[in-house]
Amino acid sequence: MFVLTLLADTIRIPPHLLAKPTLTSVQTEIEKRYPNKIIVDVGLVLCPYGPPVEVGDGILVPGDGGAHHQVIFQCVVFRPFVEEVLVGVVTESNESGVTVSVGGFFDHVFIPAYWMLNPSVYDESKGLWVWTPTYDDDDDEEEEEKETVEPVGNDVVKQEPGSEDDEEEPENSEGEEAEEGNRFEIEIGSEIRFKVKSVNFTRITTTMKGVQATTTSTTTTSSNT
Repeated sequence: MFVLTLLADTIRIPPHLLAKPTLTSVQTEIEKRYPNKIIVDVGLVLCPYGPPVEVGDGILVPGDGGAHHQVIFQCVVFRPFVEEVLVGVVTESNESGVTVSVGGFFDHVFIPAYWMLNPSVYDESKGLWVWTPTYDDDDDEEEEEKETVEPVGNDVVKQEPGSEDDEEEPENSEGEEAEEGNRFEIEIGSEIRFKVKSVNFTRITTTMKGVQATTTSTTTTSSNT
């Protein structure tokens, strides 16, 4: 979920920071620019990690009083991998799916309807998704269908399923209670576990035709060699 990423960039040191040590000024500018920034195909930068690995010589540009340095540095990046299981809090629910917040710092996790637990339905009256699991009751049914033998004094009485001697079931059957017990509502603010199925990045560019958005998606796990 959290990875160390090596980045390279040109960092501008403004004139008012030139009197300070170069490493201090570079670190200050990195901390201003990168935290809470999403880099396409990299992830969400949380914070820089340690001092810069390498700082090049400062270059002056005509008309600019600042110094420009080629810098290589490390950052802590939030980048979940496909098939990773995460824990989050539900923040929104609609017919399309649910939106989840992870750790209180990333609110862009979306679980579409076709990836909800099966069987799940959307309750329009409450505006919530409801999971209604069905458990295998074949063993119980087989036991009910078997003949039961009960001793009565010195005699043995065989009871057939559905005989007249069976007691009548109460009006509130256990089946209805079980059905209610198997209803789990995914409420707003509830904590859930989910598995990452894809990681999407959207790049927004301005062209002669207007603003265009290009989305790249990762849907397979990367193998470490």
